[in-house]
Amino acid sequence: MTGAVDEATDGSPTAPPSEGVDANESAELRRAVAFLGWEASAERVVELGYRVGLGVGLLCAVALSAFVGPVPGTLAGLAGGLAATHAVHRAPVGLAALRRTRALGAAPGLVGRLVLRMRLDPSAERAVRFAARTGDGPLADGLARHERGSADGPTSGLRAFAREWRPWFPAIDRAAALVRTAASAPAERRGRCLDRALDATISGTTDRLAAFVGKVRGPVSALYAFGVLLPLALIALLPAAAASGVPVGSRVVAGLYLVVLPAGLFAASAWLLSRRPVAFAPPSIDGDHPDVPERAQHAAAAGAAAGVAAAAIAARLVTGWAAPVAGVGVGAGTALLVGVRRRRAALAEIRAVERGLPDAMTVIGGDVAEGVAVETAIANAGERLDGATGELFERAGRRSETLRVGVREAFLGRGGPAVPVPSPRVRGAVALLAVAAREGRPAGDVLLELADQLEELRALETDARRQLATVTGTLTNTAAVFAPLVGGATVALATGVDAVDAGGLGAGATAGADALGVGGGGTGAGGGSAAEATAESGAGSGTGALSVPVLGRIVGAYVLILAALLTALATGLERGFDRTLVAYRVGIALPTATATYLVAFAGAGALL
Repeated sequence: MTGAVDEATDGSPTAPPSEGVDANESAELRRAVAFLGWEASAERVVELGYRVGLGVGLLCAVALSAFVGPVPGTLAGLAGGLAATHAVHRAPVGLAALRRTRALGAAPGLVGRLVLRMRLDPSAERAVRFAARTGDGPLADGLARHERGSADGPTSGLRAFAREWRPWFPAIDRAAALVRTAASAPAERRGRCLDRALDATISGTTDRLAAFVGKVRGPVSALYAFGVLLPLALIALLPAAAASGVPVGSRVVAGLYLVVLPAGLFAASAWLLSRRPVAFAPPSIDGDHPDVPERAQHAAAAGAAAGVAAAAIAARLVTGWAAPVAGVGVGAGTALLVGVRRRRAALAEIRAVERGLPDAMTVIGGDVAEGVAVETAIANAGERLDGATGELFERAGRRSETLRVGVREAFLGRGGPAVPVPSPRVRGAVALLAVAAREGRPAGDVLLELADQLEELRALETDARRQLATVTGTLTNTAAVFAPLVGGATVALATGVDAVDAGGLGAGATAGADALGVGGGGTGAGGGSAAEATAESGAGSGTGALSVPVLGRIVGAYVLILAALLTALATGLERGFDRTLVAYRVGIALPTATATYLVAFAGAGALL
């Protein structure tokens, strides 16, 4: 790495700090833009931020001045413009942090490939080339860049690569030093150095995750308290506050629950995600995957149909104002589920192959160590193993025998069985099998070690998710069940409080019946007069706009926002911010939250 900030434009994530706050922020933005690989420069992002801030500020000032007056509107516009400018300027930094988090999840696998290649041939240059070419993502790309840069020099580029990533993952620097030491160490000490290199990476990952779980509990508890409990509890007080003479309009409530609180939750979620040190993200499945056809139109049609049906059912069985809440929640969730169903199935298939990969390497490594050719050992593994992994190796073995091609071509050639499996672990195993086919019997023990290494990496991921589940489990349950349950019951309670404060018990019964969609014919003339008095009182006091239908829709929208945001946050913390997993889980959370909210409102209204 060079020392100038301006030179950090090759996708590398680091650059030496500059003096001054502005210089540091500029350097951070430059690093982020370069790391993301954007064509736009950091100066362009800064200019865009100022333009967006100016537009948002003017829009907020004009819109709010008409409702709250010119002075508060101007102040709100100024605050909104500054916030928008800051958001645009910090967005690349946050996106780079998320991408870096996903990249560091591949560090144990990359170091593992270095170690395995060093066991076959103690050449750091060949090991670096092998590890870089058999992986994908920013880590592998960075290693390949440094390997190419040092091709004409005496070094392998491993030291420069480790220094580049050291600020975010110090263990990788230690592992790289041990790998370089192993290259020049005697044979009897080489294995110990390589073992310690992999152990350093795994222990570094575990320690950083454990520290993150301990630090994140406090912010998550604060998010839970101020984003869920307190806002939902305040809903029940709104009718009482209006009846006591405190002016509470629907625009104020809508602005608070649909703009201010979601913006705060979004900012807090982004901050939490950017603080995660490592994420074990699943393989990325893009639109070029052969098993993932374009289904945007199908998803939109299914979502629209489900939304219309849910709205009709909610209007008939619950109350009229529940129709848009049910339509949006069920419709959006259905559209997301249909849209990512094929991607989810492809991801499950990839995971099934990865689960059986250690067993396959054990079978193949044992055969190769006994003198069996790698091609024959691959076919044997396909016959002995069941499931997706056995099928993949059986097809590869049959393809190798029929077409008379090498190991790599058998797996990854045109029409190969591993082509639709974009897994770095599968690609790395195939690459090592290709090397083993050239090395012969000595590679058998290395393949057996690969099996142990894959099992260890899977245990590392499982342990990391188990630690994070203590935090993400609460977020997931809150998003889908607890928040909608409290929200629905609180709206029903607000209905009763509004009715009792404004018109007595008789009017309360009438209002409760109206809110539940039940006819009020049995209330009699007295009940009808009380209801009319309630409406007149509300209109005269300026609180008529904040009726139960309006409040129910606002809270319903806030519940759906919570379901989407908290579910996305929990998924991002646990698995990395993968679009397929986030869309799938949000697609489940939205209909669940919608049903819970409406059932809670109806049930609490019946009891009250």
